[in-house]
Amino acid sequence: MTSSPYQFEGTLLKISNVSLNLGGQQILRDFNAEIKDIVRPGMTQGQIVGLLGPSGMGKTRLFRILAGLDVPDSGAVTIEKVGKPVERGMVGVVAQNYPLFAHRTVLSNLLVAGVGLNPKDCRAKATDLLARFGIADSANKYPAQLSGGQRQRVAIAQQFMCSEHFLLMDEPFSGLDLIALERVCTFIREMAQSDELKTFILVTHDIHAALSVADTIWLLGRDRDEKGNVIPGARVQATYNLIDRDVAWRENVTDTPEYIALVREIREAFQRL
Repeated sequence: MTSSPYQFEGTLLKISNVSLNLGGQQILRDFNAEIKDIVRPGMTQGQIVGLLGPSGMGKTRLFRILAGLDVPDSGAVTIEKVGKPVERGMVGVVAQNYPLFAHRTVLSNLLVAGVGLNPKDCRAKATDLLARFGIADSANKYPAQLSGGQRQRVAIAQQFMCSEHFLLMDEPFSGLDLIALERVCTFIREMAQSDELKTFILVTHDIHAALSVADTIWLLGRDRDEKGNVIPGARVQATYNLIDRDVAWRENVTDTPEYIALVREIREAFQRL
């Protein structure tokens, strides 16, 4: 029998019975999911979770709850390492288009994000992140002087100034051409492998991109009653372990039959959501 290429060592983040109602409309209902620490013997391996779902399914609202920006009507999102519900600033957030302070240099963008640290530690951490992200030579440039890929790296580095391990990315693949998309996916994989506890949560409707980079997929949708009528409030309809499906951690995965079959499977599932 072949030994498993990974093992789980505890839970990093847990979503427990989260429900949200806005203006009399049920957005999320009894939402449950968890992210476990994936350990690969002999390697450093963080986690990449793809949150997939059609438009209008509550992904943005869940995004805000995971970031600690909104509070659900019931339930909680817990960072297990600290043992308490998520609060604003505990999870880094990278919105679409990688917004940065246009009047500040790259280094200054990071320093302002680390305002809670003492000045010496803040500058040291910012300098270290710039080096690790391969943008140290752009420290004194302004966002307008950077390429799209460089701005993305700065935006991610900025968020790691205030959140050591968790990063939420909202539609990170939106509007990218094929080459840019491949670079973004490669970068996310490399960053996940830079720290054992580093965890990316990618909120997207792009099935192809999510499957090419993630190790786990949460498929968001609504239940139906015995007559086929939609029950208001979205929650996880299926969780896909891409490691066990032989899709994660592979070179040229998009060319494999396992990847192609899973894309087809999830596309068909989308029709029922």
